[in-house]
Amino acid sequence: MAPSHLARSSKPLSERYLSFAEREEIALLRAQGAGVREMARHLGRAASTISRELRRNAATRGGNLDYRATTAQWHAERAARRPKPAKLASHAPLRSYVQERLSGLVTRPDGGEVNGPAVPWKGRRHGPRQHRRWARAWSPEQIAARRQLDYPDDESMRISHEAIYQALYVQGRGALKRELTQCLRTGRALRVPRARAQSGGKSFVTPEVLISERPAEAEDRAVPGHWEGDLILGLNSSAIGTLVERTTRFTMLLHLPPMEGHGTQPRAKNGPALAGHGAEAVRDAITRTITTLPEQVRRSLTWDQGAEMAQHARLRIDAGLKVYFCDPHSPWQRGTNENTNGLLRQYFPKGTNLGAYDIEELAAVAAALNGRPRKTLGWRTPAEALDGVRRSVHGGVATTT
Repeated sequence: MAPSHLARSSKPLSERYLSFAEREEIALLRAQGAGVREMARHLGRAASTISRELRRNAATRGGNLDYRATTAQWHAERAARRPKPAKLASHAPLRSYVQERLSGLVTRPDGGEVNGPAVPWKGRRHGPRQHRRWARAWSPEQIAARRQLDYPDDESMRISHEAIYQALYVQGRGALKRELTQCLRTGRALRVPRARAQSGGKSFVTPEVLISERPAEAEDRAVPGHWEGDLILGLNSSAIGTLVERTTRFTMLLHLPPMEGHGTQPRAKNGPALAGHGAEAVRDAITRTITTLPEQVRRSLTWDQGAEMAQHARLRIDAGLKVYFCDPHSPWQRGTNENTNGLLRQYFPKGTNLGAYDIEELAAVAAALNGRPRKTLGWRTPAEALDGVRRSVHGGVATTT
């Protein structure tokens, strides 16, 4: 047996890491004036591996990037020591930046704070059929990417989305509190399949208003002003309408309160839908909401074949908005709206009463959603994107909340 003082004190490194012998070869080839790609071919490594090695583990004490095998090995071993302190645990400004965008309060358009439902932390994330905590709720990817726009010259403020997830989920990292996981978008750990309603096409949907007749400019998102809409439903026949602009992803929410007599008297046959999301109520809500925008940004509206759009012909006259309908069982034809409805379920979970929220609270949630940076917009927010459209329309400065 080998003497104990010659035994390895740790496991040998994986072959994916450079060994001391390879670092000696790099030092010799460097002294002979070989280039990075020549070294890579000689060692059977990627050129990027050699380039990073020369940059990270060089001897800099003399003021130059000299490469010595012993010094490089010392640098590599020091960098490989574990555990390392989490960046969010040791960098207070970065931690505050992440926490504010992950768990900051939702605000009304006038700047007032909205607390939302009081949800106690029970040591686990809440399911989709319970109230969820209201927060700004930027995703870790949005936080990490937006930081590059907010602090373009500050290297210390760099963070990856994976580091944020680890700070939330990996115990012992000491950076973010576990209860902040309730500020993440989904209330479940795994996706589950959902049954699709099986229903035929509606009689009020004629061939000339099908999505196949929608202008091509709406399909490629080149021209703003084409919207997608839908209803999200809750307990006691409550509902909230959603409108999403395809180009800017700007979201508007429709307040659909129950009508007088709902729940207290029987519904009259062929009478109005007292729950508040019948055809007449939805038509009036869309007209009231979307006519606040210039005509140039309200060109068309795409909806599914729900009965709430039975008065689409009147809506086209009142709002100056062309209405098109998706094919049956084809929610992907309104993909932007479906994605937005999924984001809104963080604030309005399934199985909760959506009639409990007033117009101001809906405006606050819409402002929070429109204030989140989007990857598809180059990490601009939908509000900033719509502001750019409105400025181009009016030729001046516009603000959108």
